[in-house]
Amino acid sequence: MNTMKAMLAGSALLCTLLTSAQYDPSTYGEIGPAYSIVETTVESDKHKTLMAAVMAAGLADRLHSGGPYTVFAPSDEAFETLTEDRLKTLLRPENKKELKALLTYHMIAGKITASDILKAMCRGEGSASFTTLQGNKLRATMDGIDIVLTDCLGNSARITNADSDQCNGVIHVIDRVIAPR
Repeated sequence: MNTMKAMLAGSALLCTLLTSAQYDPSTYGEIGPAYSIVETTVESDKHKTLMAAVMAAGLADRLHSGGPYTVFAPSDEAFETLTEDRLKTLLRPENKKELKALLTYHMIAGKITASDILKAMCRGEGSASFTTLQGNKLRATMDGIDIVLTDCLGNSARITNADSDQCNGVIHVIDRVIAPR
């Protein structure tokens, strides 16, 4: 019986401490992600190719201070699905416009979480369309438990890591590079 009383008293004390130590945003300000999409991508050891492409396309400032954006970020492995010649061609200064179109096809205005994508698919009877910053549509569907993005050519990419929250948006890592045309 004493053990039971001690457990109840301990639980009551813990509940009192937890409720009295709640965070008060009016005192300290809002807590949120501290890093921008660019800062996080620069620090990632899985997005070196993406960061090189962002720099070559002149999108770094936009992804650092603009937004909010949703970025479907191809990993370095995803970029390996492109031929080496294709990637080198895209990174040349004379192809900046084409590279920028490719990268902005991986971006949507606003912060759209995986949950938001799923809700849109429910409203769309299993499919949802999003307009990218490039201007073309990107379609989202489900395959098992995976969210799959399909470009206008029918190529698809899976979201492999969702909802990396940033101060100016959200990053979803994908396993392939998708194309606007």
